[in-house]
Amino acid sequence: MALFGNAHTVDPGSAQQEYARLLGQGEQVHAAYLLIRDTILFTDRRLILVDKQGITGKKVEYHSIPYRSITHFAVETAGTFDLDAELKIWLSGAAAPVQKTFTKGVDIYEVQAILTQFVTR
Repeated sequence: MALFGNAHTVDPGSAQQEYARLLGQGEQVHAAYLLIRDTILFTDRRLILVDKQGITGKKVEYHSIPYRSITHFAVETAGTFDLDAELKIWLSGAAAPVQKTFTKGVDIYEVQAILTQFVTR
């Protein structure tokens, strides 16, 4: 699933409150990013992709990806003419990666470091 647009960081505490109904007992949000309408949450247990759909965005699909199901991931930095950075995540049992696009405003190295912290446990 590709997602395009302007990404920026979200305060983990705010994301914790906003998405409290999605979180398990004691689960903590460590980082969050907003991509236009969609959100990516890095918790201490899993990666949560919040995909708002339709014109109004009232219909929402939540993807819960346990870190143990991530087989590998890649980051592609922004370039001179291609201003977007990409994160690609391959999941066990899936041929195509999950893809997320970030603008230069987000430090893709920070995103990669957060993912590394949880995947390599």
